[in-house]
Amino acid sequence: MTADSMTQDALPLDLAAPEPEAVAAVEFARPAEDGERLYDIVPSPLGDLLLTAEEAGAVLTGLHLDPARFAHETDTRWRRAPAALAEAADQLAAYFAGERTAFTLALAPAGTAFQRQVWRALTTIPYGRTATYGEIARAIGQPNAARAVGMANNRNPISIVIPCHRVIGANGAMVGYGGGLPRKQALLHLERSTRRPAGA
Repeated sequence: MTADSMTQDALPLDLAAPEPEAVAAVEFARPAEDGERLYDIVPSPLGDLLLTAEEAGAVLTGLHLDPARFAHETDTRWRRAPAALAEAADQLAAYFAGERTAFTLALAPAGTAFQRQVWRALTTIPYGRTATYGEIARAIGQPNAARAVGMANNRNPISIVIPCHRVIGANGAMVGYGGGLPRKQALLHLERSTRRPAGA
């Protein structure tokens, strides 16, 4: 299945859908400042994904949709380690198969305090649902920071797992996604087509 095939029958945004159960925010670890870095490249319906992690506990630090754009992140300090990233790869495979609606991976995204606050808020958006930049800004207690939220969203280093694809424009429009709007639409379509009713 490709990104194009996943978007052929894209579902409309359902902003008026019943409220789902609340999702707890994910707690982030602090990125390590030294030590060996690990990576792997895994296939997906959206193309190859670059996974990066810290050696200690294989804490996920990156998930990029365009590996070639981030080749600089895997220089001589990095070691390809499929076994260390196997759990992340397995959870992603289950997600794309419509069999997983939440990830249970340890995460350590590198960013400013504000960016990490925004990214943590993104993890509370339920599977198959969307939120606007303004709603995220209000959720973090900074209602006038919608534009800054958009910039932080664009800098999210762990795509899909930290679901920046679930953030949309105030009018429900598909806007801004580092992996490209077709991929964003594909991810939302996947989630809406496999979403279970609340309480099911």
